Amino acid sequence: MNQDQLNKVSTGKGFIAALDQSGGSTPKALKLYGVEASAYKNDAEMFDLVHAMRSRIVTSPAFDGKRVLGAILFEATMDRQIDGIDAAEYLWARKQVVPFLKVDKGLADEADGVQLMKAMPELDALLKRAAAKGIFGTKMRSVVNAANEKGIAAVLDQQFAVGQQILAAGLMPILEPEVSIGAADKKEAEAILKDGFLKRLDALTGDAKVMLKLTLPTVEGFFGELVAHPKVVRVVALSGGYPRDEANVHLSRNPGIIASFSRALTEGLSAQQSDAEFNGALDKAIESIYQASIT
Repeated sequence: MNQDQLNKVSTGKGFIAALDQSGGSTPKALKLYGVEASAYKNDAEMFDLVHAMRSRIVTSPAFDGKRVLGAILFEATMDRQIDGIDAAEYLWARKQVVPFLKVDKGLADEADGVQLMKAMPELDALLKRAAAKGIFGTKMRSVVNAANEKGIAAVLDQQFAVGQQILAAGLMPILEPEVSIGAADKKEAEAILKDGFLKRLDALTGDAKVMLKLTLPTVEGFFGELVAHPKVVRVVALSGGYPRDEANVHLSRNPGIIASFSRALTEGLSAQQSDAEFNGALDKAIESIYQASIT
């Protein structure tokens, strides 16, 4: 594991950009960017367009390691180039932004109030390829829709099991059990989740450490014990569907947690903008998320 990158994500000021929309979420991301479905005929063309969007973001002068600590990539982005350089190498060598990779294959059907991750039989091969490409860490998402103890335990058991597999490959896992912001008993689900996390973090052996990506909690500061836990490198927050301004307000009220926003980062960006307009809008977005992350 690259020590400079570890130091940056552990102690750096800033946030992690989530640029990892995949097959299911790409059409929505493109539509918000001003690219209609009529602009592409198939998945290949769709992914070309979203790669152009991501390339425009990361090559912008507004996007650099002074405010953006890391960026989470989709697998297809890792396999492509930005400005003639492999994407992960471009991020670190040119921008001093630490590269992460989304490794999950989507969600299973809901059971016990949660959605586990689908099986990942090819994960070891993907991790090996990612390490060779210069990827520092990974991210994988499950979803909690209800305060169901059995379901939340299953989510955490799966996240930690896959996390160990990722650690064994020499990469840093970001465990992401997203609690739906629409859950009727969100506060109760977060209490079960935190207790389950603390128990499993305490059981981690040796020098194993993980990162956590969580929904901003109902009770401000509720995840403080996770932020302070010696086995946790960093706690990052997803925007969870909140508009950027609202997500920033929630984030700023949770000391020690930094952003890992996706839609809230790209909000207001458009394919139709001139480079000056685009860079200005991105700079404003990055600065607002940065400020909310360093409170």
